[in-house]
Amino acid sequence: MMHWGLLGILYGISLVLCAVGFVKFVYFLSIGYGLAVAGEGIAIAIMALSHGTWTVALLIQCLLFVVYGFRLSGFLLFRELKSAAYRKTLNAETDKPMPVFVKAVIWIVVAALYVAQVSPVLYRSQLGGAPRIGSVSTWIGAAVMLLGVILESAADKQKSASKKKNPDMVATQGLYKLCRCPNYFGEIVFWTGVLISGVTILRGAQWVLAVIGYVCIVYIMFNGAQRLERRQNKRYGGKKEYQEYVKKTPIILPFLPIYHLNKKD
Repeated sequence: MMHWGLLGILYGISLVLCAVGFVKFVYFLSIGYGLAVAGEGIAIAIMALSHGTWTVALLIQCLLFVVYGFRLSGFLLFRELKSAAYRKTLNAETDKPMPVFVKAVIWIVVAALYVAQVSPVLYRSQLGGAPRIGSVSTWIGAAVMLLGVILESAADKQKSASKKKNPDMVATQGLYKLCRCPNYFGEIVFWTGVLISGVTILRGAQWVLAVIGYVCIVYIMFNGAQRLERRQNKRYGGKKEYQEYVKKTPIILPFLPIYHLNKKD
């Protein structure tokens, strides 16, 4: 079963919460994204509690959605309000006017994507709790999700601290020794945990929806890393310290020798 009614509820919530993108279209993929995930987590928890299908592990997953979403939206909003350099970069990327129709299409598509991403937990929530503690795969998924939240939060904190100390160089310490985009890597880990939690229960078209959501967010993270690399090359490319750092540090996946996502000039 696809549970179209429940998917529709989540889609409506996602549409409402990521509508903030009409203020500034990048918000569809940033602040609105975090709000939508948090709202969907709350909705799934309410559904499971009201239907008596909850488990402890499932409720922890829903809580992680809320923590993940509100932390991400809050961090991005705070950074925009407090950092003039970030506002300048953001405005440079969003200065070009965008027709309302195009924004509406983006809104409709990304809201559906956010539902697809959380769908493994939605489907898990409809199975019932026997035992109430939750299945092994749900606990493993929740643990991986928690790891993703920790990685992303720590990476954002380390980057902010590094920028305060040396605003003219990228962060290179802490998690940034493992890869140049540990925050993006943390996000991939988080959604990997979501997918893991559903591996024992997804069936047929449910798999299609879940995999579409997962593949899309991984692609978005790699695309984001590619765009970040392009900006950093433009700003720091002349620095020997930066060149030495990028030569030895993978761009997004630790320990894998993928150092560039853009073609070298």
